[in-house]
Amino acid sequence: MTDVLPHTARAAESGPPSVPTFAVISGEQVKKALEGAERQVVELVETTYRLHGAGDSVNPPSYFLRFPDRPSSRIIALPASIGGSVHVDGLKWISSFPENVDAGLPRASAVLILNDHDTGYPFACLESSIISATRTAASAALAADWLSRERPRPARVGFCGTGLIARYIHTFLARTGWSFEAIGVHDVSAASTEGFCGYLRQSGATEPVTVHDSAEGLIRSSDLVVFATVAGRPHVTTPAWFDHNPLVLHISLRDLAPEVLLASANFVDDVEHCLKADTSPHLVEQRTGNRDFLNGTLNDVLLGRAAPPRDQPVIFSPFGLGVLDLAVGKYVYDQVARAGRLRLVDDFFHDLRRYG
Repeated sequence: MTDVLPHTARAAESGPPSVPTFAVISGEQVKKALEGAERQVVELVETTYRLHGAGDSVNPPSYFLRFPDRPSSRIIALPASIGGSVHVDGLKWISSFPENVDAGLPRASAVLILNDHDTGYPFACLESSIISATRTAASAALAADWLSRERPRPARVGFCGTGLIARYIHTFLARTGWSFEAIGVHDVSAASTEGFCGYLRQSGATEPVTVHDSAEGLIRSSDLVVFATVAGRPHVTTPAWFDHNPLVLHISLRDLAPEVLLASANFVDDVEHCLKADTSPHLVEQRTGNRDFLNGTLNDVLLGRAAPPRDQPVIFSPFGLGVLDLAVGKYVYDQVARAGRLRLVDDFFHDLRRYG
C-alpha cells in the first residue's frame, strides 16, 4: 500500500484520474476520525435524514442472508445512494453472529464499500462496525433531542441491553449536552452489566447508577428508555409499565409487544423499511392490518409535520438506513484523506483497457 492523494483530490487538481484508486481504511483510522466529532456526526445524520425525506437518496430494502445450520446468525446487505454534498453510492455488509459473544468477540462485524458517483468504481473499503455503531448512536441522540422538545426533558435514563450500541448511545448523549439525575441498567448477562458499569465509571459519568434485576424496574424508573438488546421476539408485554409516558428509543426493534406500541405514539425512521422482518411495528401491522398506529417519521418531526404528544409514551423505532452509513463513511474517508493518511492499494484495478 502507498500513502497518496485520494481520487477526489486528484480529480480536483488535474481532472478525472485515468486510473481509479482504491483505499482501505482500518478500524483504528475510523475511530480516530470520529473521536470527539459527536456533534458534527449528529448534524450530518440530521442532514441525511432530511435528504432522504426529500427524495435525494436511493435506499432499497436490506437483504438478509440467513443460514439453515446457524439460525441465530445473519449477514445483511444495505445498498444505498445519497445526494447532497455527500454524493456517493455504496454498500454496508454487516454480520450478526450472537454466539461470538461467548467466545469473547463482538456480535457484529462489518465493512463499508464506497462507490464513485460518476464512474461506479469502488474507491474505498472501510471497517464499518464502528461506523454502524456511530450512526446508530447519532440517530438515537438526534431522536432523543427532537422527540423531547415539546415534552419534559428526560431526567432519568435506563439502558435495557448493555453492549456496544448502549455504550455508543450513552457516549453520544453525554457529548451532545445530555445530563441525567440517574442512570439505570438492565441486562440478562451479569458480565455485560458489569462491563457497562465499568465503562460508565471510566467515561467520567457522575450520575448514580442502579442495576435493575428486571426490565419492569428499569422502565418504571426511567424517563428515557434505551432498548439495545439482541432480542429476536418481544419480551416486554405490559403497557402499564409505561404509564409514566417515557420516551423510548427502541433501537433493537423487537423488544416490545404490539400491545405496548398500540398504547403509545410511534415514530420510525422509514415506514417501508421498519415494517418488515417481524420488527415490533411490523407485528402491529400484521395484527391490525393497517398502519394507523404510526404517528410519523423522524423527518416529519424535523419538518414540523408531526409532533410527539405529552400524554402518551413515545416510541422511536429506527430500522437503520444505509444512507446513514454512507454519510458517516464518506465523512471518515474525507477526514483520513485530509490528514494525508489514506492508504491506497497499488494496482487494485487491473486490465482497465476495454480491448486489452
